[in-house]
Amino acid sequence: MIRRDAQRNRDALVVAAREVLAERGVGAPLEAVAKRAGVAIGTLYRHFPERGELIDAILEEQLAGWAELARQAVAAADAWEGLVGFLERTCELQARDRAFTELVCQEHQSDRSEVNRLIGQLIERAQRAGALRLDVGPIDLAFFMMACSRVAEQDPERWRRHFTLMLDALRAG
Repeated sequence: MIRRDAQRNRDALVVAAREVLAERGVGAPLEAVAKRAGVAIGTLYRHFPERGELIDAILEEQLAGWAELARQAVAAADAWEGLVGFLERTCELQARDRAFTELVCQEHQSDRSEVNRLIGQLIERAQRAGALRLDVGPIDLAFFMMACSRVAEQDPERWRRHFTLMLDALRAG
């Protein structure tokens, strides 16, 4: 059983890591994380001996949140609105959280199987409803999200315009 103060430090480190990595990306210095958490760097390394362990703690939470967005989108009454809502909320996350983009939406070796399955359902529903082009597949949506993340990196205020333009390319008819 972990001591209360040790658990408090661990929780503070996870919160600080989420914030620092969101701002600076997964390559952010761990010293910045420890400082934000109000602990010494040694405390960080006692809880997370390797950077990957700290990143995994954040990634698990991000994947769970992303999967919930996808589940809500699949449950939407309107297939197109569900798909658009999922893409928009994902792009919003990317615009404000560099670590989310780097860990979840790009080439990180995360287990995204549930989200991938749900994205497949979103695509199928929207295509059956006649709202999404029939030649659109999961890789197209991955590139869509990656493109929005690049725009957000360059100009966090303009990604929504790019998003709207790209939606027109996905729409059937």
